[in-house]
Amino acid sequence: MSTRGKYQGMFAIVQFNWPFYLVAALVLLASMSGIFAFSQPVLKFGCSIALLLALYFVFISLGVSHVVYDRSDLYRWGWLDRALRGIEMRHAVFCQTGLDEVSVALREKYPHVQWHMLDHFDENRMTEASIHRARALFPPPPGTVPAPYNGWPLPSGSADVVFGLLAIHELRTEAERSAWFGECARCLREGGRVILVEHLRDVANFGAFGPAFLHFHSKSSWRKSWNSIGLRCIDEFRITPFLQVFILAIP
Repeated sequence: MSTRGKYQGMFAIVQFNWPFYLVAALVLLASMSGIFAFSQPVLKFGCSIALLLALYFVFISLGVSHVVYDRSDLYRWGWLDRALRGIEMRHAVFCQTGLDEVSVALREKYPHVQWHMLDHFDENRMTEASIHRARALFPPPPGTVPAPYNGWPLPSGSADVVFGLLAIHELRTEAERSAWFGECARCLREGGRVILVEHLRDVANFGAFGPAFLHFHSKSSWRKSWNSIGLRCIDEFRITPFLQVFILAIP
């Protein structure tokens, strides 16, 4: 059975985004030096503010990452009992967009499910350096099939559940996300559901990640995308204040 390290999630965040943390470390060093080197109160005050901001970014963002990815129920999978309540999962689709570090654990947890592992990564569309670093560190597991986000190599009505776990935000426009939800709706059997887990562009994630929260999408934007396809949200809940779970179904 695959196991995660105690700090695996937090260290992964640093690996994916190391330039930001390097800049923060340099700001820490420079501001601390300035506090001792400058005699003018204004410069000392400015260095103090820079120091506090850098400390906040480093410790809060890493602390929240540790709570979410290493200490919460996210990868212990207890929340799936609620998400899958009332459904027999025999055929499941797992979608990734460049980073997959959990599908192996899911397949081990549900060994009798027939899994279809789809990789929507497009290096020409997904150009942020962090996702390329993540993909280099966590290449697609064996059995993963490259598939456009808007054209899956699966028959209609063939899936009981579609998983989009911390991945679909890499589709940057509402039109792209709507197209992905359209494939979800096409591939779901009657009574099937979509399980979507994402950070949101909200106050909690702004407090945790600062301007980086703009990489996430708002709840209203997600809702607009799935509503345009005719999916409806039948349940939603939080895993920590920083992660939202949406359970979607065809009316």
